[in-house]
Amino acid sequence: MMASEKEKLGLIAGNGKFPFLVLDAAKAQGYDVVVAAIKEEAFPEIEGYGASSVYWLSLGELSRLIETLQREGVRRAVMAGQVKHKQIFSSIRPDWRLAKLLLSLTTRNTDSLLGAVAKVLADEGITLENSTWLLEPLLVKPGVLTRRSPSELERKNIEYGRSVARQVAQYDIGQTVVIAEAACVAVEAMEGTDATIERAGQIMQSLHGDASTLSRDLTVVKIAKPNQDMRFDVPVIGVKTIEVMHSTGATCLAVDAGKCLLLDGARVIEAADAAGISVVAE
Repeated sequence: MMASEKEKLGLIAGNGKFPFLVLDAAKAQGYDVVVAAIKEEAFPEIEGYGASSVYWLSLGELSRLIETLQREGVRRAVMAGQVKHKQIFSSIRPDWRLAKLLLSLTTRNTDSLLGAVAKVLADEGITLENSTWLLEPLLVKPGVLTRRSPSELERKNIEYGRSVARQVAQYDIGQTVVIAEAACVAVEAMEGTDATIERAGQIMQSLHGDASTLSRDLTVVKIAKPNQDMRFDVPVIGVKTIEVMHSTGATCLAVDAGKCLLLDGARVIEAADAAGISVVAE
């Protein structure tokens, strides 16, 4: 369904390629896109990528974000691209509106924080749409996506990893766990998926220095939360994740079908096949 004549769409852009894909899809469907680029996160290339206007805002400038979108006549917006959880509590200086919002939170996890931001936007007449709204074809389809299927050991790791990840995800701690022989090596918190995988690799190196009985091969399980809010923090897999897995000796990746975005899909699968990594969605 095409947008009405030059309907404006706000794009709140974090880092990675996700915002560029949203921008491409929105333009293709006839939207006039206004980008609010988070200066601590967004790639500078977003500036010349075809948006009608680009505004650079600090992560803490919630009032300025609202004023900018309202001035541009934006009534619908999409949040796309990673905003590192630890960034929110380290390098930003919150304005009065964000400071008030932070003080009102009983828990400071991703869902509660971004959910509160979404409510503030809605109160100001700006609806936050699902981040995958324009990118449904990029959601991972069920099945084995690579040439190699998971081995029997990797299947056991996936089964155990999913049970652990679902328990962790319900508390909005993180979406990724790394498993070796049905032992949990690393759990994601604020550091992000790639850093979690790297930490798992470092742990395994230290264990093998002591002649560990655990297999060096790691299985990465990345899931959506039990009640995943598709407006933000949707699981995303790109080529970099495959590269990090390869460098740390991870041999299998399991994700949730229909709830995980595969960025540069063909390149991701090509990289996984070249590294002998099995990727499966269930």
